[in-house]
Amino acid sequence: MLKKINIITLGCSKNSVDSEHLLAQLALKGYEVVHNADGHDAKIVILNTCGFIGDAKEESIDAILNYVEAKEQGLIDKVYVMGCLSERYIKELQDEIPGVEQYFGARSLKDVVEGLGEEYDSSIEDERVLSTPPHYAYLKISEGCNRACSYCAIPSIRGKHISTPIEQLVREATKLAAKGVKELLVIAQDTTFYGMDLYGEQRIAQLLRELAKIDGIEWIKLHYTYPSQFPMELIEVFKSEPKMCHYIDIPFQHINNRQLSMMRRQTTAEQTQELIDTLRREVPDISIRTTLIAGHAEETKEEFEEMMEFVRHNKFDRLGVFPYSEEEGTYSATAFDDNVSQEEKDSRVEQIMMLQEGISFDNNQKFIGKRIKVLVDRIEGDFFVGRTQYDSPEVDQEVYISSNDTVTIGDFYDVLIESAQQYELFGSWVKTN
Repeated sequence: MLKKINIITLGCSKNSVDSEHLLAQLALKGYEVVHNADGHDAKIVILNTCGFIGDAKEESIDAILNYVEAKEQGLIDKVYVMGCLSERYIKELQDEIPGVEQYFGARSLKDVVEGLGEEYDSSIEDERVLSTPPHYAYLKISEGCNRACSYCAIPSIRGKHISTPIEQLVREATKLAAKGVKELLVIAQDTTFYGMDLYGEQRIAQLLRELAKIDGIEWIKLHYTYPSQFPMELIEVFKSEPKMCHYIDIPFQHINNRQLSMMRRQTTAEQTQELIDTLRREVPDISIRTTLIAGHAEETKEEFEEMMEFVRHNKFDRLGVFPYSEEEGTYSATAFDDNVSQEEKDSRVEQIMMLQEGISFDNNQKFIGKRIKVLVDRIEGDFFVGRTQYDSPEVDQEVYISSNDTVTIGDFYDVLIESAQQYELFGSWVKTN
């Protein structure tokens, strides 16, 4: 009887890609593999953890404790832990939660396979068992990060930036397309740094052009770009490649120059605004997604208000904001005073999100009466639910289409937008493509 392994992924989409590669390795060895499955049918559980910020660490620790308890009750046989949390705190975890068979780090797929008594197969490193719906997939183009943002622990967890060669990424994406993937979500800790270690220059524009040549891929979205040293050749890719969605994720984090300097973001308020203006001038319909940090160390009320005005002025299409979480071992934790109370941090987050709610509502009204291409992701109640080229799964808004027609999940359809709320569009089918 096949052994069944359940891989539980916690944290970001980059972790999900690691889990998908691990699933492929284990499936090749004859295991029955499942991802994020409920219950205890699988007697072996591998937890791919997150160790980025406080809430994520707590979620990972709770999951480890729950599965160790299930093991003690005889519901499962073995628990393994990998990923960022165990990379960062392996000694503490080994001491405090000894019921785990083995702990592995963040770049440890080979070690995990061998820890299960199997041989790692390097010839299938571009193979994956998808954990997403079959019509879209994340493509992780590099590992680690060379930036030195003062609040971020990722470089110490994941190490220096290592780009995956263009040829390997094209092979991987071609295999994904052959499985029915139509939308590629390009991710890394910093996608704009791609190629510096391999080629001595930024090659993200070249990579995107090569991915756009792949038959079957219809949409490509770019995530986690970095505002400093932004490769302006990307703008021409947006303008000239039909498969390139007019969507870009740029985490600005702050706009006050003192805070940007303290955060070691290697940019200024003036450069940031110039980049935004250039993107919108050259690609008028581009959807800019950003994230901000509220209550960073020593952030004054005036500096926070400057960030509020930044949001008011730019009316970002998509925005997320997080309360600052002081992380041990980071420069911010050692050099600055985390003197903004948690209550004040939460209040500042709420103020920005209330502002963004109104901006998003106004932005969405512009879509009413327009016909727009939608990729259908799922059925929810009486609605088909999909996304436009301006939205990524899980983090952005969706389109709800009420219809009795039979449509295919994972296909593209033209939709007439009839109404809009803060974070949803509502419409009806026009025709199939």
